[in-house]
Amino acid sequence: MQKEKNVTGMNKRHILFVLLLIVSAVPSSWAGRKPSPEGNIINKVKEQPRRRVLFIGDSVTDGGWGRSGGLMTPSEKRNQHDQNHLFGHGYMEMCAAHFMSIYPERDYEFMNRGISGNTLYDLQRRWQQDALNLQPDVVSILVGINDADRFVRDTAHTEPNYIQWEQTYRQLIAELRAVNPQVTILLGTPFVAKVGRVGSNENYPALASIVSRLAQIVRKIANEEHAVLVEYDLLFAHLQETAPRNDYWIWDGIHPTTAGHRRMADLWIEKAEGILL
Repeated sequence: MQKEKNVTGMNKRHILFVLLLIVSAVPSSWAGRKPSPEGNIINKVKEQPRRRVLFIGDSVTDGGWGRSGGLMTPSEKRNQHDQNHLFGHGYMEMCAAHFMSIYPERDYEFMNRGISGNTLYDLQRRWQQDALNLQPDVVSILVGINDADRFVRDTAHTEPNYIQWEQTYRQLIAELRAVNPQVTILLGTPFVAKVGRVGSNENYPALASIVSRLAQIVRKIANEEHAVLVEYDLLFAHLQETAPRNDYWIWDGIHPTTAGHRRMADLWIEKAEGILL
């Protein structure tokens, strides 16, 4: 009986000794370590270069960025350090806030270069400074309403030269790709609504026709130039049908309300998530 107890005690000591040998053989770097696929993904993301995202266009994009106060202030004369007003107050700011807040590890750099009142030809004149020199990876363009609005303001009621307008637009895209062949481009369609001063103008039907034609040109360019199309005109056409009041989404015929900007941002984010993530 005593011999049996001794054997049992020896077996226990032997098992304990073997366990100690096994534990001591495990590398110390493994201690308490758990698999972390999420950590590996984050590390890989951090290794990627910083993505530069540029929004450029007219007042709808501008949103008073850089404390412009809605004026046609050139980019270099705006405050580009005040974080309270760096992006303006519109859909562009909402898009930047979405990606920068949800994916801080990617350290996106968003830039607003919308200027109130700009036509496509105004963009052309500042393209080198406000687009090419910034070396963006992603460029979002929204322009056209001011090209059409000139028709209403011009006593001669001269329509845009559509052929020249399309050629100029394509040239801007070509210049972007000459600087960065990998650049991704999003093209927003211009829009207008029968609301406010614009909607009450007797020339509104002609204006709406011009905007529609410019939007079709943007669709054609996006398709042929392999750009991402963001159809703001269709978005607002649908929203206006369900608006609780006429000026709910667009208040003056051209500029969206806060609610309208939110819907623009939602659409842009939907189109851009596959690009930026």
